[in-house]
Amino acid sequence: MGHRKLKKFAEVASFSNVFQTHLFPEDGIIFPLKGNWKTEYFKNDNPITLELGCGRGEYTVELARRYPKRNFIGMDIKGARLWKGAKQALADNLANVAFVRNRIDFVETYFDAKEVSEIWLPFPDPYPGKEQKRLFAPPFIKRYRNIASGNAIIHLKTDNHELYEYALEQVYANHYPLFCYSEDVYTDIKTLGQERFALLTEIQTYYEKLFLASGSKIHYVEFSI
Repeated sequence: MGHRKLKKFAEVASFSNVFQTHLFPEDGIIFPLKGNWKTEYFKNDNPITLELGCGRGEYTVELARRYPKRNFIGMDIKGARLWKGAKQALADNLANVAFVRNRIDFVETYFDAKEVSEIWLPFPDPYPGKEQKRLFAPPFIKRYRNIASGNAIIHLKTDNHELYEYALEQVYANHYPLFCYSEDVYTDIKTLGQERFALLTEIQTYYEKLFLASGSKIHYVEFSI
């Protein structure tokens, strides 16, 4: 492991806005902020948005800047990636931001029933040939429902057309309310509307910039569960 990565791991461990407990459901240990994020960490009653597989936390941090009356939590297994978003949030004094380091499979370990209002999934792994591992697959939707408020909104942003089509198939097959979808967000302001278009084009992840540079189209699906 490189020196820079080791340094990031050490810094992340010291950040007040990052939680690296690595709890698993079978441990039988209750994460202290589960059910208490608003009262114990954020100190407000504002709704919580999750960015799952947040990587460097681009959406967590930028959404927090744009919506100070909401709380935002990024979750990812890679500590070196979380470092960038967490460090930026601290530098900008964003009190409505936190990060959790663990696998998304264990999201229920960190959040209680009806604790989450919205979920962003920016450029998740498409898992070719392994549909049940996709973050839109039924096992994950079940997890989200166990922590989400009624009619919680899910946002998918991806460069992978197969994953985009799979998400729409899941929406139609399970009769999820579908609010919006686009096969090419950068040319679709009419479908998306001004606010969505701004969120989807002005906030770009590290990987999105690479995808755009290679000529890929960016797809989007928004629905509720």
